Amino acid sequence: MEQQENKPLKVYYSIGEVADMFGVNTSLIRFWEKEFNVIKPHKNKKGNRQFTKADIDNFHLIFHLVKEKGMTLKGAQMKLRENKAETEINFEVVKRLKVIKEELLSIKDQLS
Repeated sequence: MEQQENKPLKVYYSIGEVADMFGVNTSLIRFWEKEFNVIKPHKNKKGNRQFTKADIDNFHLIFHLVKEKGMTLKGAQMKLRENKAETEINFEVVKRLKVIKEELLSIKDQLS
């Protein structure tokens, strides 16, 4: 994940690139697009989906709720509908805590 942050940001990402970011199949990306109205990719003349940074941020949030926290799709949809701002803040806190944990474990390994 760290390598992606060092790359220059693109305006649009293909469905394959998004699937690779999350380690899932493109079919899951298309399914979540239908299930969650916060994901609205642009489509080019060929009909290919082009995802923005905002779409990817929403995928991160959905991935966290469904895959990491184990929520059902209906539960995740309701959570995003009712408390999206609070859910985003909680997700950011969790991400920061994971980074801090990794840094602390790295320091522990270096001291051992």
